[in-house]
Order: sequence, then C-alpha cells, then structure tokens
Amino acid sequence: MRKRILKNTALLVVLSIILTFLVMEFVMYNRMYDQMRLRVEDECEYLQTSINDMGPEYLDEHVSRISTSRITLIDTDGSVLFESEEPADELGNHSKRPEVLEAMKDGVGHDGRLSQTLSKQTYYYALRLDNGMVIRVANTMDSVWKTLFSGLGIAVTLMVVLTVLALICVRIMTNRIVAPINRLDLEHPLDNENEAYEEISPLLGRIYRQNQQIASQMELLKQNQEEYLAITEYMKDGLIVTNRTVVLSINRAAQKLFDVKLEECINHDIVTVSRNEVLKEALQEALRGNSNEKLLKLGGRVYQLLANPVRVSEQVSGAVILVLDVTEKQEAEKMRREFSANVSHELKTPLMSISGYAEIIENGMVRQEDIQNFAGRIHTEASRLSALVEDIIRLSRLDEAGEDELPMEPTDLYEICEDVRSHLSKSAADQKVTFGFRGVRAEITGVRQVLYEMVYNLCDNAIKYNRPGGRADLILDVVNGRPKITVKDNGIGIAKEDIDRIFERFYRVDKSHSRETGGTGLGLSIVKHGAILHNAKVTVDSEPGKGTDIEIVFN
Repeated sequence: MRKRILKNTALLVVLSIILTFLVMEFVMYNRMYDQMRLRVEDECEYLQTSINDMGPEYLDEHVSRISTSRITLIDTDGSVLFESEEPADELGNHSKRPEVLEAMKDGVGHDGRLSQTLSKQTYYYALRLDNGMVIRVANTMDSVWKTLFSGLGIAVTLMVVLTVLALICVRIMTNRIVAPINRLDLEHPLDNENEAYEEISPLLGRIYRQNQQIASQMELLKQNQEEYLAITEYMKDGLIVTNRTVVLSINRAAQKLFDVKLEECINHDIVTVSRNEVLKEALQEALRGNSNEKLLKLGGRVYQLLANPVRVSEQVSGAVILVLDVTEKQEAEKMRREFSANVSHELKTPLMSISGYAEIIENGMVRQEDIQNFAGRIHTEASRLSALVEDIIRLSRLDEAGEDELPMEPTDLYEICEDVRSHLSKSAADQKVTFGFRGVRAEITGVRQVLYEMVYNLCDNAIKYNRPGGRADLILDVVNGRPKITVKDNGIGIAKEDIDRIFERFYRVDKSHSRETGGTGLGLSIVKHGAILHNAKVTVDSEPGKGTDIEIVFN
C-alpha cells in the first residue's frame, strides 16, 4: 500500500505540474500575442493618419529608428515604396499578400504567418491610405512552441523539487497511516477498538467471523480425518491415497501387505511403498484419468488393484488404489475352468452319438408314427448340447490361452461387424427383428476369431431376447482415439439386480426364454473373457421392457 500511495502521489504531482505549466504558457502566450496585435494596429492607424496629413515623405529613417515594428508602404500596383528594415528596391511586389489584397479591397487587412524555420509568429496589419496606397505594420514574436520549450528547464527543475518534497511528505504521512494497521491483532480482531480506524471496523468484523468459520471447519476436518483413519485402519483390504506426486495415506492392511512403515510412505513417492511395476502402472493410468483394474501377484497370493482417479474441478489431482485379496476367487475360477474343460471332453462323444441316432430316426429307420416327434426332440437337444460343448471349449481356450496360442494381429473391426450383420440378418428376419449396422473404419491388434465371437454373441442376444417388431443395432465408432462397439436393442431388457451377474458362466436372466432360443448361458462369458484378452472395457445399461445397451471400448 505504501508503494502504491508513493507512486500515485508522484504521478499526481508530475501531472499537476505539467498541466499547470502548459495552461500557464498558453494563457501567457495568448495575452502577449493580443498585446502585440493591438500595438501593431494602433501604430498602423497612427501612421495612416500621419501620412494622410503629411504625405509619404513622413516616412524616413527617423521613423524606422523610433519604431520596433516593421513598416512597409506599398503603392497601388503592389510595388514597395518604403521598407523600414530592408531596401525597398530589393523587395518584390506585394500585391498578392493577403493583408494587402484585403486592405486595397476593404480598407483594412490583417494576417498572421508562422515561420517554421525560425519558430517565429508574425502579425501583419494593413490600412488603405487616401491616395490608394497601403501602409502595413508588422511585428514578430516567438512561436508558442519556442516559448514553451524556453521555459521547459524551469518546469523540469520545479517538477523534480516538488516531487521530492511531495514524496517526503507522503512517506511521513503514509507511515503514520499504516502504523496502526500494522499493529492490529488479527487473531483477536474485535480487540482492536483503540488501534483500528473506523473505516476498517467492518473488515475486522468480517475477519472475526471468518476466523470462527475457519476454526469450525478445522474442527470438522479433524473429526473427518479421525473417522477416516478409524475406518481405513481396520479395513481388511489395502487402501492407498496419493496426489500427483506423493503418497497421502496408506492404511494398516496395505502397510502389512507391502511390508513398509507409515513414516516411510507419507509424503514420499509411490516407489517407497513398492517397486512393483503393476502397482506403478495402475497409479500412472489413474493419474491419466482412467479407472483401471490389474492383478498383482505377491507372496504367493493374488491381489486385485482397483485404481481410480480423483478429480477436483474436472482436473485429476490424485488417485485412490484399493488392494483386494482375490486368491480364493482366482482358485475357484481355476477350478471352474477345469470343470468346464472336463465336462466338455466327457460330453463330446455321447453328444455325437445322440445326434447320429436322431439323424437315423429322421431318415426312417424306426416306426413311421414315432419318427417326427421323437427324432425332432433328440436332434434339438443334441444340437443344444453340442452348442454348449462348443461354448465351453471356446471359453476354456480363452481362459487358458496365452499370446503364443492366440497370436495378436492387426484386425479390421468394420469387416468383423459386417460379417456378423451378414450372418445374423436371416435369423433377425425370421424373428421379425430389424437388425442394422453403421460405423466407421477402426483397426486394433487382436485375435480376429475371438473378436468375431464377441460381436456375434452380443448381436445374437440382442436378436434372441427381443420381441416381434423390435430392433437391434450394431454401432462401431471411435471416441477419443479408442474404438467402441455398441449393441443396442429394445427387447425384454435386464433387471438391475441381474446386470452384475450376466457375465457369469451358465447364468441366465430368463431361463425359460433361454431354453426356447437355445442359449447356453456362456455367450456373455465369452464376451467378458475376450474383453480381458484385448484389454477392453465392457459396460451394460439396461431396463426391463425397454431394452439393453452394451458397449465395448478398446484401449
């Protein structure tokens, strides 16, 4: 504030002096010019009277010596008869001079001319004599700019002196004004009645209220922190909270899991918790604004890392990492995969036999009256079981296969979607469902057969679990550089409590409808495992009676 007052005061003093100097210069100049003009006119009138009475002979050297003005006598043809400052015969014709023309015409003429080279202002005044001649008187003074610059030194000196004096006075005055403000006790604003100015009393009242509000908020934050610590410290799962650079919080379970101490982690980089690359990648992905899940193997157990970004004002300011022990879940999943593979191998041979016998019956090798019904049932059930076996085998391959068995290669998603549309068009027409596809070209690195089965199963479900006159749409587009496949339908939909389970093996939302359509309950499991294989994310949005939207977003 002190600097601002000093600066503004100095500026005000300088501007005041400059404006005063300019105004005074212009006023004084105009006054001097008016006085010169009146003097010239009076002298010219005096000479007019004298010459009219005494003749041109009145003008002689004596007149030139006693007058400081320039006197010129001009004949009726414009030639100069007398000049007080120069020889008359050396001067040119003056008939074209404005003041001379005006005097010859109207009896009186005047004009002012500025000399740019000499910075002089000359005023000419001319009167017509009785004999038709013209007497002209002129006088010269410095121009306004020369007069202005001639006094500039004095103005600058005065400006410097007054500015220094003003700054000294303002500094003293400012110190006196600021001193009581510096002595204010902001911790107890209302106790400054003797020190505070009346004008800042509202400010002190507001500071007092803000201090109370801050104290209340700090108490609330302390309570929230205590509650947070009480909750997180006794969690079975690990929890790590970070900002963009350091660890802010790590609970007891995470400390035990990574074998670290609290003081080793807080306000340190994540590498102080663990140098594991999976943990580091999960954090980096979350800080880029993407929620992600990763599996971490540590100490003979399997942990699931759920990393989510923390956003403040739409900006990622940190991340939260939840560490879940999924060892038992992984083992159960492994047992289920083994069971599925064993069942598949055990059922393959009898299924083929049933299918063969059904074909023999359909070909007329039994009694005629039992053929159609009996053979149709056997063949239908055999086909369904065969499809089940194929799905189980396909799912087992996805569970167990690595990149060597299922090599990745550049794959055009648009061609896959076109193939699916082509293969399911007849099935959709048979069920009276409108099936359409629209999209753009998009290429990813993946397993073409698996991608085809993922899209096929989604579209097949959209058609099967629909109603006559319904609609199913396959959409392929690219959002933020990521290919996205969307399958939409307006069919029977999925209840909210079933959405989280539809990707489980053999889980059916509508078991009666599944039997009618021949579903195996493994189609969406294939979609889920295919998405995991391709590092894609599957989301489901559905409402009973209104339809289902399923999206696959590839990274």
